[in-house]
Amino acid sequence: MAGVVGQSSGVRPTRSHGVRFEEDVISPATIAQLAEVPAVSGRRDPVSILEDQALTRDADLIPVRHARMSATPFTFYRGAAAVMTADLAATPDSGIRTQLCGDAHLSNFGVFYTRERRMIFDINDFDETHPGPFEWDVKRLAASVVIAGRNNGFPPKHTAKHAAAVARHYRRYLAESVEMSTLDCWYARIDVDTRFPELRQKLDTSTAKSTQKMLKKARHRDSMQAVSKLCRIDERGRAHIRSDPPLLVPLSELAADRMFPGGGVRTAGEVAAAGTALMGLYRDSLPDHISALYDQYEIVDVARKVVGVGSVGLQAWVILLWGKGKNDPLMLQVKQAQRSVLADYVPVPDYPGEGWRVIEGQQIMQAASDQMLGAITGRDADDHLHDYYVRQLRDGKGSVVVEALDPDGMKAYAALCGRTLAQAHARTASRHEIAAYLAADDDFDEAIAEFALAYADINQGDHAAMMAAIDSGRIEAADLAY
Repeated sequence: MAGVVGQSSGVRPTRSHGVRFEEDVISPATIAQLAEVPAVSGRRDPVSILEDQALTRDADLIPVRHARMSATPFTFYRGAAAVMTADLAATPDSGIRTQLCGDAHLSNFGVFYTRERRMIFDINDFDETHPGPFEWDVKRLAASVVIAGRNNGFPPKHTAKHAAAVARHYRRYLAESVEMSTLDCWYARIDVDTRFPELRQKLDTSTAKSTQKMLKKARHRDSMQAVSKLCRIDERGRAHIRSDPPLLVPLSELAADRMFPGGGVRTAGEVAAAGTALMGLYRDSLPDHISALYDQYEIVDVARKVVGVGSVGLQAWVILLWGKGKNDPLMLQVKQAQRSVLADYVPVPDYPGEGWRVIEGQQIMQAASDQMLGAITGRDADDHLHDYYVRQLRDGKGSVVVEALDPDGMKAYAALCGRTLAQAHARTASRHEIAAYLAADDDFDEAIAEFALAYADINQGDHAAMMAAIDSGRIEAADLAY
């Protein structure tokens, strides 16, 4: 958005999802081989991977990313998708390709509203989505369960059972999916109002109350709620995005900021015009019936916002739009999309841009996607192309507080996420091949649990290496509240 002009593509590429790409023929891994982790001595230094990622991100925000990642081994894991993908690529794989989330950890599942205003539970982050070996998603999810469980103080016997629950419920749903019609698989969804009472029975009282509180809060997380949290009202009653640097900075305050790579100074008017031009590209990328909706709003304000853990340092903007009524806001998020961390290790489809990769992967895997999704490509002040995707900032979005789960609650939640991941994979043509590979073999559950426990040890060491790098001054971490 910083001095951006560019292009959008209204034409989606044609590809065959769920079909293996042409590549060298390698014998597929046995179920037992899926338990293997890379030898620690042969792994690349995890800190160097983070340093490489920093080269393509906003240098001012890299210390914030490091601070958020370093908080616990679990927060490190959330930001270390690139580290784990390099490890997965060094181990045997099934050879069965499907559309992956690419970053399927516990905190990337949650609730949100469909366009029919039903609240569902599904995967909710697709920044790294890409075709790849199906078990990579399962392994990342299962390892996150073990790491989060350790973070909560659970003993090994519990975390092993939780990881096995991910694999077991994934495997069972895939077996069920081959008996379902293609359309039934496509329309399958987890409705919160019907499924939560069942889940609540498996949670202890305190956890159930916490989850119920999350759902109640999520139902009120909309653009009006975002305005109350992120905006100030001036003396004339108009909303403006408030300033809370470096985590939230209105675009006008960045006009003379060094974020412009060419070093040139931009007036507030020039910056605003560039932002308007970029949103014009977004509008042109929308289908006609959604652009008719978008046209009922006008842009009021724009700000840079730091989001997530692993995404910190990539450009992320919040756009405040307003309709004709007094209480008629719409808040959108424009987020930079870079090459998926999986792309160095698997065949890469021909996407027109990384924003298209994100929204297409989301629409393939997610039971119901945001109707405001859009993808655009623009040039910065140095004539460098950047890809972006656009979505609503808040539309009933909420996530379970993983840190509040007890062992029984974690097991139930791990099972739910495993089933949800299977539902996403079963939307593709690969479901028959995955189900045949897994058959009814519970050895898969044991192999994934074994992998998850071993990888949690590796992650623990990687987190310690990051802390040592911060202490030595090799990398910098900001002292900011998260």
